Amino acid sequence: MTDFRDIPHDERDPNPWLALYLDDSTPLPDHVKAAWLKDSSSRSRQFLLPFIRPIARISIILIQVLKVLLPKRWAHSKLLHRTLAFSMNRFVSPEANWLIMRHFHLGSQILSFIGANAPTPVPTKPLAPMEIDDIKDELFLKHDLNLFNFVIRLNTTLRSHGQHMGPVAEPNFGMLCDPPLELAAMPQGRLNILDLQSAIEIYTPVYQLLLTDNDFWRASNSLQLDETVAIYAAKILSSPEHLVMLNNKHPLVPLSTLRAGHRLVLHGLSTEMLHCLLMRMATGETPLPSREIAKTRQAAGRPAQAS
Repeated sequence: MTDFRDIPHDERDPNPWLALYLDDSTPLPDHVKAAWLKDSSSRSRQFLLPFIRPIARISIILIQVLKVLLPKRWAHSKLLHRTLAFSMNRFVSPEANWLIMRHFHLGSQILSFIGANAPTPVPTKPLAPMEIDDIKDELFLKHDLNLFNFVIRLNTTLRSHGQHMGPVAEPNFGMLCDPPLELAAMPQGRLNILDLQSAIEIYTPVYQLLLTDNDFWRASNSLQLDETVAIYAAKILSSPEHLVMLNNKHPLVPLSTLRAGHRLVLHGLSTEMLHCLLMRMATGETPLPSREIAKTRQAAGRPAQAS
Protein backbone atom coordinates (compact mmCIF):
# COMPACT_ATOMS: atom_id res chain seq x y z
CA MET A 1 0.00 0.00 0.00
CA THR A 2 1.32 3.45 -0.93
CA ASP A 3 2.03 5.60 2.13
CA PHE A 4 1.09 9.05 0.90
CA ARG A 5 2.55 10.57 4.06
CA ASP A 6 6.02 9.72 2.76
CA ILE A 7 5.55 11.89 -0.35
CA PRO A 8 7.75 15.00 0.03
CA HIS A 9 5.96 18.34 -0.16
CA ASP A 10 7.39 20.82 -2.66
CA GLU A 11 5.55 24.14 -2.47
CA ARG A 12 6.56 24.96 -6.04
CA ASP A 13 5.22 21.60 -7.26
CA PRO A 14 2.65 20.28 -4.71
CA ASN A 15 1.53 16.68 -5.21
CA PRO A 16 -2.27 16.60 -5.82
CA TRP A 17 -2.59 13.07 -4.41
CA LEU A 18 -0.90 14.13 -1.17
CA ALA A 19 -3.34 17.04 -0.89
CA LEU A 20 -6.33 14.73 -1.38
CA TYR A 21 -4.96 12.20 1.11
CA LEU A 22 -4.38 14.81 3.82
CA ASP A 23 -7.71 16.55 3.25
CA ASP A 24 -10.16 15.57 6.00
CA SER A 25 -13.21 17.53 4.86
CA THR A 26 -15.15 14.34 4.07
CA PRO A 27 -15.23 11.14 6.15
CA LEU A 28 -13.10 8.33 4.76
CA PRO A 29 -10.76 5.97 6.65
CA ASP A 30 -7.08 6.50 5.86
CA HIS A 31 -6.53 2.94 4.60
CA VAL A 32 -9.54 3.22 2.26
CA LYS A 33 -8.48 6.64 1.04
CA ALA A 34 -4.96 5.35 0.38
CA ALA A 35 -6.30 2.44 -1.69
CA TRP A 36 -8.68 4.75 -3.55
CA LEU A 37 -5.97 7.28 -4.38
CA LYS A 38 -3.42 4.63 -5.36
CA ASP A 39 -5.97 3.21 -7.80
CA SER A 40 -6.93 6.69 -9.04
CA SER A 41 -3.31 7.68 -9.62
CA SER A 42 -2.41 4.46 -11.48
CA ARG A 43 -1.07 4.41 -15.01
CA SER A 44 -4.10 2.35 -16.02
CA ARG A 45 -6.47 5.16 -15.11
CA GLN A 46 -4.20 7.79 -16.65
CA PHE A 47 -3.61 6.10 -20.00
CA LEU A 48 -6.37 3.50 -20.49
CA LEU A 49 -9.48 5.21 -19.15
CA PRO A 50 -9.51 8.05 -21.75
CA PHE A 51 -9.74 5.41 -24.49
CA ILE A 52 -12.00 2.95 -22.67
CA ARG A 53 -14.69 5.44 -21.63
CA PRO A 54 -15.79 6.66 -25.11
CA ILE A 55 -15.67 3.11 -26.51
CA ALA A 56 -17.80 1.88 -23.61
CA ARG A 57 -20.39 4.63 -24.14
CA ILE A 58 -20.61 3.97 -27.87
CA SER A 59 -21.07 0.29 -27.01
CA ILE A 60 -24.00 1.14 -24.76
CA ILE A 61 -25.73 2.90 -27.67
CA LEU A 62 -25.05 0.01 -30.08
CA ILE A 63 -26.20 -2.60 -27.58
CA GLN A 64 -29.40 -0.63 -27.02
CA VAL A 65 -30.08 -0.86 -30.76
CA LEU A 66 -29.25 -4.58 -30.71
CA LYS A 67 -31.67 -5.13 -27.82
CA VAL A 68 -34.51 -3.98 -30.07
CA LEU A 69 -33.90 -7.10 -32.18
CA LEU A 70 -33.45 -9.54 -29.29
CA PRO A 71 -36.30 -11.17 -27.35
CA LYS A 72 -37.45 -8.95 -24.47
CA ARG A 73 -36.52 -11.49 -21.80
CA TRP A 74 -33.17 -12.44 -23.38
CA ALA A 75 -30.60 -12.52 -20.58
CA HIS A 76 -27.67 -14.56 -19.26
CA SER A 77 -27.17 -13.38 -15.69
CA LYS A 78 -25.09 -16.36 -14.62
CA LEU A 79 -22.77 -15.95 -17.62
CA LEU A 80 -22.47 -12.26 -16.77
CA HIS A 81 -21.39 -12.94 -13.20
CA ARG A 82 -18.98 -15.71 -14.19
CA THR A 83 -17.43 -13.28 -16.68
CA LEU A 84 -17.14 -10.57 -14.04
CA ALA A 85 -15.54 -12.95 -11.53
CA PHE A 86 -13.09 -14.26 -14.17
CA SER A 87 -11.98 -10.77 -15.20
CA MET A 88 -11.72 -9.51 -11.62
CA ASN A 89 -9.49 -12.43 -10.71
CA ARG A 90 -7.17 -11.94 -13.68
CA PHE A 91 -7.16 -8.30 -14.79
CA VAL A 92 -8.45 -5.92 -12.08
CA SER A 93 -6.02 -4.30 -9.66
CA PRO A 94 -5.92 -5.44 -6.02
CA GLU A 95 -7.12 -2.04 -4.80
CA ALA A 96 -10.07 -1.99 -7.23
CA ASN A 97 -11.08 -5.56 -6.33
CA TRP A 98 -10.84 -4.75 -2.62
CA LEU A 99 -13.03 -1.68 -2.99
CA ILE A 100 -15.61 -3.59 -5.06
CA MET A 101 -15.79 -6.41 -2.52
CA ARG A 102 -16.05 -3.95 0.38
CA HIS A 103 -18.99 -2.28 -1.32
CA PHE A 104 -21.28 -5.29 -0.89
CA HIS A 105 -20.53 -5.39 2.83
CA LEU A 106 -20.89 -1.64 3.38
CA GLY A 107 -24.12 -1.34 1.39
CA SER A 108 -25.66 -4.22 3.34
CA GLN A 109 -24.59 -2.74 6.67
CA ILE A 110 -26.05 0.68 5.84
CA LEU A 111 -29.41 -0.83 4.87
CA SER A 112 -29.36 -2.92 8.06
CA PHE A 113 -28.67 0.25 10.06
CA ILE A 114 -31.66 2.03 8.53
CA GLY A 115 -33.90 -1.02 8.86
CA ALA A 116 -32.97 -1.52 12.52
CA ASN A 117 -33.54 2.14 13.40
CA ALA A 118 -36.83 2.63 11.56
CA PRO A 119 -39.89 3.21 13.82
CA THR A 120 -40.90 -0.37 13.02
CA PRO A 121 -37.78 -2.48 12.27
CA VAL A 122 -37.52 -3.74 8.70
CA PRO A 123 -35.52 -6.92 7.83
CA THR A 124 -32.77 -6.90 5.21
CA LYS A 125 -30.87 -9.48 3.16
CA PRO A 126 -27.18 -8.71 3.71
CA LEU A 127 -24.55 -9.65 1.13
CA ALA A 128 -21.10 -10.38 2.55
CA PRO A 129 -18.86 -12.04 -0.08
CA MET A 130 -15.45 -13.11 1.20
CA GLU A 131 -13.78 -14.00 -2.10
CA ILE A 132 -14.15 -12.87 -5.70
CA ASP A 133 -15.67 -16.18 -6.84
CA ASP A 134 -18.66 -15.41 -4.59
CA ILE A 135 -19.60 -12.89 -7.30
CA LYS A 136 -20.75 -15.85 -9.44
CA ASP A 137 -23.85 -16.16 -7.23
CA GLU A 138 -25.39 -13.25 -9.22
CA LEU A 139 -24.20 -10.87 -6.52
CA PHE A 140 -24.34 -7.65 -8.56
CA LEU A 141 -27.94 -8.32 -9.57
CA LYS A 142 -28.90 -9.26 -6.00
CA HIS A 143 -27.29 -6.04 -4.75
CA ASP A 144 -29.59 -3.95 -6.98
CA LEU A 145 -32.67 -6.02 -6.12
CA ASN A 146 -31.95 -5.74 -2.39
CA LEU A 147 -31.88 -1.97 -2.58
CA PHE A 148 -35.21 -1.53 -4.35
CA ASN A 149 -36.90 -4.26 -2.29
CA PHE A 150 -35.67 -2.62 0.91
CA VAL A 151 -37.03 0.80 -0.06
CA ILE A 152 -40.40 -0.78 -0.92
CA ARG A 153 -40.56 -2.83 2.30
CA LEU A 154 -39.49 0.09 4.47
CA ASN A 155 -41.99 2.55 3.06
CA THR A 156 -44.82 0.02 2.95
CA THR A 157 -44.23 -0.59 6.66
CA LEU A 158 -44.05 3.13 7.47
CA ARG A 159 -47.22 3.89 5.54
CA SER A 160 -49.17 1.00 7.06
CA HIS A 161 -48.27 2.18 10.57
CA GLY A 162 -48.65 5.90 9.86
CA GLN A 163 -44.99 6.44 10.76
CA HIS A 164 -42.09 8.53 9.50
CA MET A 165 -38.34 8.30 9.82
CA GLY A 166 -37.05 10.56 12.58
CA PRO A 167 -34.21 11.19 15.04
CA VAL A 168 -33.25 8.23 17.23
CA ALA A 169 -31.81 9.12 20.62
CA GLU A 170 -29.59 6.03 20.80
CA PRO A 171 -29.35 4.42 17.35
CA ASN A 172 -28.47 0.75 17.03
CA PHE A 173 -24.99 0.65 15.48
CA GLY A 174 -24.46 -3.04 16.24
CA MET A 175 -24.46 -4.16 12.61
CA LEU A 176 -21.58 -1.89 11.61
CA CYS A 177 -18.00 -3.09 11.30
CA ASP A 178 -15.00 -2.85 9.03
CA PRO A 179 -15.42 -5.72 6.53
CA PRO A 180 -13.02 -8.63 7.21
CA LEU A 181 -11.46 -8.35 3.76
CA GLU A 182 -7.70 -8.09 3.36
CA LEU A 183 -6.23 -6.08 0.51
CA ALA A 184 -3.26 -8.44 0.49
CA ALA A 185 -5.62 -11.36 -0.22
CA MET A 186 -6.78 -9.87 -3.53
CA PRO A 187 -5.29 -11.33 -6.76
CA GLN A 188 -1.78 -9.96 -7.39
CA GLY A 189 -0.97 -11.38 -10.86
CA ARG A 190 1.09 -9.60 -13.49
CA LEU A 191 -2.06 -8.67 -15.40
CA ASN A 192 -3.98 -7.37 -12.36
CA ILE A 193 -3.48 -3.73 -13.33
CA LEU A 194 -6.91 -2.47 -14.44
CA ASP A 195 -8.09 0.41 -12.27
CA LEU A 196 -11.55 0.68 -10.76
CA GLN A 197 -12.99 3.30 -13.12
CA SER A 198 -11.71 1.56 -16.26
CA ALA A 199 -13.06 -1.79 -15.05
CA ILE A 200 -16.49 -0.33 -14.32
CA GLU A 201 -16.64 1.40 -17.71
CA ILE A 202 -15.89 -1.95 -19.39
CA TYR A 203 -18.37 -3.85 -17.22
CA THR A 204 -21.27 -1.46 -17.83
CA PRO A 205 -21.98 -2.42 -21.50
CA VAL A 206 -21.33 -6.10 -20.65
CA TYR A 207 -23.91 -5.74 -17.88
CA GLN A 208 -26.31 -4.18 -20.36
CA LEU A 209 -25.75 -6.92 -22.97
CA LEU A 210 -26.24 -9.89 -20.65
CA LEU A 211 -29.22 -8.61 -18.65
CA THR A 212 -32.71 -7.65 -19.73
CA ASP A 213 -33.40 -4.00 -20.51
CA ASN A 214 -35.49 -3.85 -17.33
CA ASP A 215 -32.66 -5.21 -15.17
CA PHE A 216 -30.09 -2.85 -16.69
CA TRP A 217 -32.37 0.18 -16.41
CA ARG A 218 -33.15 -0.69 -12.79
CA ALA A 219 -29.45 -1.15 -11.99
CA SER A 220 -28.58 2.19 -13.56
CA ASN A 221 -31.35 4.04 -11.77
CA SER A 222 -30.60 2.41 -8.43
CA LEU A 223 -27.70 4.86 -8.26
CA GLN A 224 -30.16 7.69 -7.72
CA LEU A 225 -31.33 6.00 -4.55
CA ASP A 226 -28.04 7.16 -2.99
CA GLU A 227 -29.87 10.32 -1.99
CA THR A 228 -32.86 8.36 -0.68
CA VAL A 229 -30.68 6.16 1.54
CA ALA A 230 -28.66 9.16 2.73
CA ILE A 231 -31.86 11.03 3.65
CA TYR A 232 -33.01 8.06 5.75
CA ALA A 233 -29.69 8.04 7.59
CA ALA A 234 -29.72 11.82 7.95
CA LYS A 235 -33.19 11.70 9.54
CA ILE A 236 -32.11 9.02 12.01
CA LEU A 237 -28.94 10.95 12.91
CA SER A 238 -30.37 14.47 12.47
CA SER A 239 -27.31 15.22 10.37
CA PRO A 240 -28.54 16.62 7.02
CA GLU A 241 -25.32 18.51 6.30
CA HIS A 242 -23.69 15.26 5.20
CA LEU A 243 -25.99 15.09 2.18
CA VAL A 244 -23.49 17.36 0.41
CA MET A 245 -21.39 14.21 -0.18
CA LEU A 246 -23.91 12.99 -2.76
CA ASN A 247 -23.42 13.39 -6.49
CA ASN A 248 -26.03 11.10 -8.08
CA LYS A 249 -28.77 13.50 -7.02
CA HIS A 250 -32.54 13.48 -7.25
CA PRO A 251 -34.10 9.99 -7.30
CA LEU A 252 -37.14 11.20 -9.27
CA VAL A 253 -35.04 12.38 -12.21
CA PRO A 254 -33.69 9.32 -14.09
CA LEU A 255 -30.50 10.00 -15.99
CA SER A 256 -29.12 8.51 -19.20
CA THR A 257 -27.46 5.12 -18.88
CA LEU A 258 -24.46 6.49 -20.84
CA ARG A 259 -22.90 7.86 -17.65
CA ALA A 260 -23.78 4.84 -15.51
CA GLY A 261 -20.12 3.79 -15.19
CA HIS A 262 -19.00 7.15 -13.82
CA ARG A 263 -22.01 7.38 -11.54
CA LEU A 264 -21.32 3.90 -10.21
CA VAL A 265 -17.89 5.10 -9.05
CA LEU A 266 -19.58 8.03 -7.26
CA HIS A 267 -22.03 5.54 -5.73
CA GLY A 268 -19.16 3.50 -4.32
CA LEU A 269 -17.44 6.55 -2.85
CA SER A 270 -20.68 7.86 -1.30
CA THR A 271 -21.25 4.48 0.33
CA GLU A 272 -17.73 4.44 1.78
CA MET A 273 -18.17 7.94 3.23
CA LEU A 274 -21.60 7.28 4.73
CA HIS A 275 -20.35 4.06 6.33
CA CYS A 276 -17.34 5.90 7.74
CA LEU A 277 -19.61 8.59 9.20
CA LEU A 278 -21.79 5.94 10.86
CA MET A 279 -18.73 4.18 12.27
CA ARG A 280 -17.39 7.43 13.71
CA MET A 281 -20.72 8.18 15.35
CA ALA A 282 -20.88 4.63 16.70
CA THR A 283 -17.51 5.06 18.43
CA GLY A 284 -18.25 8.58 19.67
CA GLU A 285 -15.52 10.10 17.50
CA THR A 286 -18.18 12.25 15.83
CA PRO A 287 -21.01 13.80 17.92
CA LEU A 288 -24.50 12.35 17.49
CA PRO A 289 -26.93 15.25 16.83
CA SER A 290 -30.03 13.06 17.06
CA ARG A 291 -29.33 12.35 20.74
CA GLU A 292 -29.83 15.98 21.74
CA ILE A 293 -32.68 16.57 19.29
CA ALA A 294 -34.56 13.52 20.53
CA LYS A 295 -34.13 14.70 24.12
CA THR A 296 -35.49 18.11 23.14
CA ARG A 297 -38.51 16.49 21.46
CA GLN A 298 -39.19 14.40 24.57
CA ALA A 299 -38.92 17.44 26.83
CA ALA A 300 -41.45 19.22 24.64
CA GLY A 301 -43.88 16.33 25.01
CA ARG A 302 -43.43 15.06 21.45
CA PRO A 303 -42.75 11.34 20.89
CA ALA A 304 -39.11 10.53 20.19
CA GLN A 305 -38.23 7.44 18.27
CA ALA A 306 -36.44 4.77 20.31
CA SER A 307 -33.77 2.52 18.94
